[in-house]
Amino acid sequence: MKVLVDENLPPALARSLNALFAGKHIRDRFSPGVKDVEWIGQLSSEGRWIVISGDRRITRNKAEYNAFRNSNLVGFFLSKGLYKSPIVKQMERILALWQTMEMQAAIVQGGAMFELPMTSTRIKQM
Repeated sequence: MKVLVDENLPPALARSLNALFAGKHIRDRFSPGVKDVEWIGQLSSEGRWIVISGDRRITRNKAEYNAFRNSNLVGFFLSKGLYKSPIVKQMERILALWQTMEMQAAIVQGGAMFELPMTSTRIKQM
């Protein structure tokens, strides 16, 4: 499964995931400041991607939300507390939840969105 880390999270997180799971940072594929609707559409046309994001605006902005919901992407959004945590804690949680994330991504339709919790082992659908 292809993994993209959006620009609201550090490139170091993407490099770490790349070493384990073929993760890419959005800046590896698109120029800085690319519009969410643009990268969502482009990646969706390439098939299934897992997107790890700290940008909860995608879940609230109507155009971005609709673009994501109609895509082939599966989004995992860091909870507010996790997003504010140090990168080591973010990576720790992503790794702890990785197997669950992969299983969820395999059984849901594109456009699904989930929240990665700070402490729980359960991810919740958004």
